[in-house]
Amino acid sequence: MGKCYRSELVGAFGCPIDENPTGVMEEAAFREKGLDYRYLTVKVQKEDLEAAMNGVRAFQMKGINLTIPHKVEVLKYLDELSEAAEIIGAVNLVVNRDGKLWGDNTDGKGFLTALREAGEDPKGKNITILGAGGAARAISVECALAGAKTITICNVKRDQGIILCDLLNKRTPTKANYVIWDGPITIPHHTDILVNATSVGLYPHVDQRPDINYDSIKANMVVCDVIFNDPNTLFLQEAEKRGAKTVNGLGMLVNQGALNFQLWTGVEAPKEIMVQTLKHEFCLDD
Repeated sequence: MGKCYRSELVGAFGCPIDENPTGVMEEAAFREKGLDYRYLTVKVQKEDLEAAMNGVRAFQMKGINLTIPHKVEVLKYLDELSEAAEIIGAVNLVVNRDGKLWGDNTDGKGFLTALREAGEDPKGKNITILGAGGAARAISVECALAGAKTITICNVKRDQGIILCDLLNKRTPTKANYVIWDGPITIPHHTDILVNATSVGLYPHVDQRPDINYDSIKANMVVCDVIFNDPNTLFLQEAEKRGAKTVNGLGMLVNQGALNFQLWTGVEAPKEIMVQTLKHEFCLDD
């Protein structure tokens, strides 16, 4: 058999996506493991998602990541879902299994791993989550399944927030409640872990921060942000000023990326290489 000139293809669909560094991290991991894979970062408008997913099949791609605004909409184009993805109702990972597209959600699992690596665990904790979109759904479900005592969902769109709370109350052991986000909200005083699961602060809008009463963040809270570009968000900076322990979005990105890598390739991910690659991208010190 002659030399093969075709690389296996994976990638990400999203909009915005130009500043998403996942491909750099994944390709570094492919090189480390000697795998002939390429990661394509593709700008896909909301109305073009169906055509893009048809392209996954046509190009026989090994799989794809989904980011804003496709994590929920993509469900209609998939053949199968993992149990977690079915509960969450959002997908950030697709694996092409011989033409059948299987969807999973590794966002929440990546968040949990990052939280635990920071020495924290959601079991028995009161958690407040800003947002009710794809990332919030994944994180809240995984925290609930991990034993969170209560989960408070703060969201601008009332229907979206109530739907997520109903899901958590019906499908998980936690107790969830909804708070309308119609102005600067005060973080509940009993909060142990606060999570920004919105896109506020994502590059290029690094001068923005969620509209909350920052003086309601207390030193005994653990404050997390899903934003990874720039990971040193104004949200986390404000939390640090008030003595809170912070966890940025890089850990979540690396851990979900490592799981994606393994599901696409069947090979254990070289996580340390992925971490160092992202630190280099963002010019972060060890």
